[in-house]
Amino acid sequence: MFDALELKKQFPIFSNHPDLTYLDNAATMQKPRCVLDAERFFYENHNANVHRGAHRLASAATDAYEGARQIVANFINAPSHEEIIFTRGTTEAINLVANTWGSTLSAGDEIILSALEHHANIVPWQMLAQRTGAVLKIIQLDQYGTVDLEHFSSLLSDKTKLVAISHVSNAIGSIQPIAWMCNAAHHAGAKVLVDGAQAVAHLEIDVQALGIDFYVFSGHKAYAPTGIGVLWVENNTLQKMPPWQGGGEMIASVSFSGSTYAAAPYRFEAGTPAIAQAVGLGAALTWLSGLDRSALLAHEHQLRQQLETGLAQIAGITIHGQSPNKAALTSMTFTTAHPYDVAQFLDHRGIAVRVGHHCAQPLLHTLGISGTLRASFAAYNTSQDVEYFLAVLTDTLEILS
Repeated sequence: MFDALELKKQFPIFSNHPDLTYLDNAATMQKPRCVLDAERFFYENHNANVHRGAHRLASAATDAYEGARQIVANFINAPSHEEIIFTRGTTEAINLVANTWGSTLSAGDEIILSALEHHANIVPWQMLAQRTGAVLKIIQLDQYGTVDLEHFSSLLSDKTKLVAISHVSNAIGSIQPIAWMCNAAHHAGAKVLVDGAQAVAHLEIDVQALGIDFYVFSGHKAYAPTGIGVLWVENNTLQKMPPWQGGGEMIASVSFSGSTYAAAPYRFEAGTPAIAQAVGLGAALTWLSGLDRSALLAHEHQLRQQLETGLAQIAGITIHGQSPNKAALTSMTFTTAHPYDVAQFLDHRGIAVRVGHHCAQPLLHTLGISGTLRASFAAYNTSQDVEYFLAVLTDTLEILS
């Protein structure tokens, strides 16, 4: 059994807002006290810049920052901490790849995306295609909202240079068969970038077993602070990537006749990094690793099943995304009410959900809708949260109809 009610006590926000039913976890997760304490401890005891200082605070700050890098490497089973690049989040990580590794592409090269993708995994590749003449190919979806593997296979060719795919859809929750797709892409000679923003807090990630080339995620969707994210790059690919931003920290030497750059990962971390946020990320992943991950996954799955079973008993609700392999979120629309109106009524009763296109406009266009109401779960959610949501939703729809 997974005791979410007891675990919820570790999150100060619920003490400060005892009426809060928080179901917007796919947007950002709340932070356990240990993460808040880790950031505060850093600022109160070790605050200094990293890598260059000659004093004890700088040494302690560097140890904390690099310790967080090792925690991340262990969490996703990266072969080396030197393959971990800290970024501001998933979006910056994808842009970093597009602006470094992407410089190797030329006119006619092909990048494969899916119709599921978040805008962060679409727009950087569109911009790269405009610069290089590369061509984007889009994988269609099957009837359940998962990538159509037959169509994906038909798109692969010797022109394919990259497959960029979300591990879990942020809009409808479907989990993609990443290992199978990586194997097929590599047989075609292509690299694979996986957007793990919606996966890393829920699934156990092993980048080596999955066969990925690039894995990206944001800390704030995994109980960590905002402003910190991760790009992992397979080492052989990493060593060939040029720097992106120039400045301090990413150099070996600088003169007006030219500059040389630091080894990876430091040549990709120009300027003062988000040190305290990295420390917070390390604390969050350590906390998450201390949970029974299998029990947590089962708990979240049970909450989603409870919600969708309850929704099926309410007339006029359509659930979007029916994949048998689905994460802990549910997107829905209503026959008699607009999702925005429903969300406002829920908020008045203390229920936080997300409504809109979820930065996945192409997907919603494919589904023939303009927006959904999305409820998404995390470790601190309980069966009582689901019961309350269903009760308030029933009342709301009666009022709005």
